[in-house]
Amino acid sequence: MPVKRVLLLSTTTGYQLRSFSEAAERAGVELAFATDRCHQLDDPWRDRAIPVRFHRERQSLETILREAARVPFDGVLAVGDRPVVLAAMACERLGLPGHPPNAAAASGNKRETRGRLAQAGLPVPWNFTVPIRTAPEAPLADRRLAFPCVLKPLGLSGSRGVIRADSPAEFIAAFFRIRALLQRLDVRAARTGLEDVLLVEGFIPGGEYAVEGVLTYGALQAFAVFDKPDRLDGPFFEETIYVTPSELGGMALMRLLGTVSEACAALGLWHGPVHAECRIGPGGVFVLEVAARPIGGLCSRSVRFAGGITLEDVLLRHSMGEDIAAVAPGSGASAVMMIPIPRRGLFKGVDGVEAAREVPGVYDIRITAKPDQLLEPLPEAGSYLGFIFARAEHPAEAASALREAHRRLRFRIDVEIPLVAARLA
Repeated sequence: MPVKRVLLLSTTTGYQLRSFSEAAERAGVELAFATDRCHQLDDPWRDRAIPVRFHRERQSLETILREAARVPFDGVLAVGDRPVVLAAMACERLGLPGHPPNAAAASGNKRETRGRLAQAGLPVPWNFTVPIRTAPEAPLADRRLAFPCVLKPLGLSGSRGVIRADSPAEFIAAFFRIRALLQRLDVRAARTGLEDVLLVEGFIPGGEYAVEGVLTYGALQAFAVFDKPDRLDGPFFEETIYVTPSELGGMALMRLLGTVSEACAALGLWHGPVHAECRIGPGGVFVLEVAARPIGGLCSRSVRFAGGITLEDVLLRHSMGEDIAAVAPGSGASAVMMIPIPRRGLFKGVDGVEAAREVPGVYDIRITAKPDQLLEPLPEAGSYLGFIFARAEHPAEAASALREAHRRLRFRIDVEIPLVAARLA
């Protein structure tokens, strides 16, 4: 029987690549990579990946199709936001089940998401878009504007560039700060086509939750519902702790999952991983976004299944058309902390890791920042210092273990030397 083959599209720095490689080895599946790189480089990462450019979708699709003609693929997966549209296009052309390309594109565009959810009759805050090159005073005259409000880049994720404003002065300051972020080379290099517009919308009070799962021909199967115990009220929206299972009651949990399912349908998502971010407040369940991909970074380790099965194991099986309906969640509570960056500067190291590992319930700490890496806190930040993982009998105990472990860590961050000063030295 021929070995099955799955194509995994990712940036070259994706945290989850090793986890997927290990899952493929366990399943006896051949994993092929397609990564965003120059085709003229001779396999610089020694992973034999197909060189693609996520902003050149048609050209990259032809490259994938040529490889598929050589050795067919049995499934396609995308890790991260940037590859989801190309992955959807590949599924469509290869005749494999997946998200429609139009739906995948809509899921990564906050303006399009708001429009489709509103058309479906789902709760959506008032919103409008503003070109970043306009005078920031112009939106203040818009009759839809009210305070508090939130300004967001259309295409960034992980709360990057998201700022709350409670007054006209704060609105103008936030506008200029987001404009500067969107004009940076590292942001514009992604070439999403969404770098020149920002979204302004009403602030939604309430708690925030995340849903991780898959759609199988339109039917949602939730693997985990995460509570976010730290209040996310602004002015920035730094996500820190995810803990599952959720402490939402039965009816509230059903409403959350039902609304996420409706949001998936409104966007047109159909088959594959989904990760939803939601707020529950006085106005009901608001779906902030549904990404056509799995949870990012190393956070996938907090999604647990019975028998030691990992999220990557399940997603590989699902991508190849296997039935995963009987997959059962693991027992107890699981939590992850995305270690926040306290201040801007050059990362020099961390002390207290062994003491943090001794906290009951903590089973791993991964520092992903590199020595001498320039760190930036939100709203400019595009990464974390690392991750802390904990398990316990109850969600509150797991979250408490993360806080105690984080309290024992001491990060050494040096003041950044300005480039001009360095040249004069």
